[in-house]
Amino acid sequence: MRDAWLRCSVPTEPGRPPGRSIDREVVRLAGPALGALLAPPLFLLADAAIVGRLGTAPLAGLGLAGAVITTVTALSIFLAYGTTGSVARLLGSGDLPGAIRHGVSAMWLGLSIGALTAALGSVVTSPVVAAFAAPSDATEQAETYLRIAWWGLPALLVSLAATGVLRGLQDTRTPLVVAAAGSAGNVALNLLLVLGLDMGIAGAALGTVIAEVAMAAALVRVVARGARQYGLALRPHRDDVSSSWRTGWPLLVRTAAMRVALLAATAAAARLGTTGLAAFNVAYVVWGLLALALDALAIAAQAMVGRYLGAGDPGPVRALTTRLVRWGVLAGLVLGLMTAALSVPLAPLFTSDADVRALLVTALLVVAVLQPLAGWVFVLDGILIGAGDGRYLALAAVVATVAFLPMIVLAARLSAPGSAAGMVALWVAVGGWMLARLATLAPRARSQRWLVTGAAA
Repeated sequence: MRDAWLRCSVPTEPGRPPGRSIDREVVRLAGPALGALLAPPLFLLADAAIVGRLGTAPLAGLGLAGAVITTVTALSIFLAYGTTGSVARLLGSGDLPGAIRHGVSAMWLGLSIGALTAALGSVVTSPVVAAFAAPSDATEQAETYLRIAWWGLPALLVSLAATGVLRGLQDTRTPLVVAAAGSAGNVALNLLLVLGLDMGIAGAALGTVIAEVAMAAALVRVVARGARQYGLALRPHRDDVSSSWRTGWPLLVRTAAMRVALLAATAAAARLGTTGLAAFNVAYVVWGLLALALDALAIAAQAMVGRYLGAGDPGPVRALTTRLVRWGVLAGLVLGLMTAALSVPLAPLFTSDADVRALLVTALLVVAVLQPLAGWVFVLDGILIGAGDGRYLALAAVVATVAFLPMIVLAARLSAPGSAAGMVALWVAVGGWMLARLATLAPRARSQRWLVTGAAA
């Protein structure tokens, strides 16, 4: 492991614009990153497939609990993103021991936040679930799941931070291997506990917690092995923990603003009636999966930009930015064409209702058109995260969300229940949100203010 990290510690020749070697590096980093990104939704899908055999109430309860856990995980993603950029900078500056030490402290920060959130979550489980105003049988199942699932959160957040460490060290393969093994283990455990031992939804929660702990242990072991090679203690360093939090809290604000926008879109879709809401939600799931594919490029951008700037050579970053944006737009174009081509055959896989299918095809066609724009935005986002430009990203996310809210409110008011025009209006508003994000990110990327070199942003 040490030799592999050392080979990544110095960028290509300073001053030279990135070329095909950088294209290969993008593929090397983004490919495995995509696989690892799919692990969390696979966990929930596996749980849903197994719990669905227990009946409607457990499946509905799992949906409620999954929404809570997914929101907490999304808000905590700064542990991975912020750590990636910081570790990559230290790596690029030639301070590999410092990069590992910073990563260890970030993992301790994740453990602390996870433990505090789990303790708080166990206290407020009932009111949180009650806020959904779901039927009592679904509410009971959701509470059962959450009371167990909270205790996997410390391991989950440690895994996020450890994944950020390894990405910053230019290693996206190890998180992929761990994620794949964890997903397979989760399925096996849930089959045993839910169906074999008849533990119901509690078994699904317990199986997921066990898998999360095992994944965290595997990732910690990899980072700890690197720390021992450099004689580093596996204890938190106050300065590094403070640095991780300073880097992370703006990304937390950024993510929270984005969640507000997405929740507003879902709330607006409710005005389309049951049929429209069902179609919107399926299209939203497809949008999320496409976003994961494009996020893989953003993760490669985080790791590479941080490493170049850490090496004190901003020259290649300009050319790298241009190249990565082209990658993002091209990937979005390919994904958009695939989505459009598959929109009609995909619809029957989700529903047998002809009206829902028709609205879903309409929604997917608009989603397809938006993908090149999404690719552009996500790559710029990843580039600025890698540069440690978190405070600007937080401000940009808030501005874009404030600009989006009137759009989605107007779209909702103009939408008649079950109408194709209403569905188009909602997704066009989402496109307006992406344009607002681009309008805040593109000028920043063209400026010099984020091109801060050295071990710290």
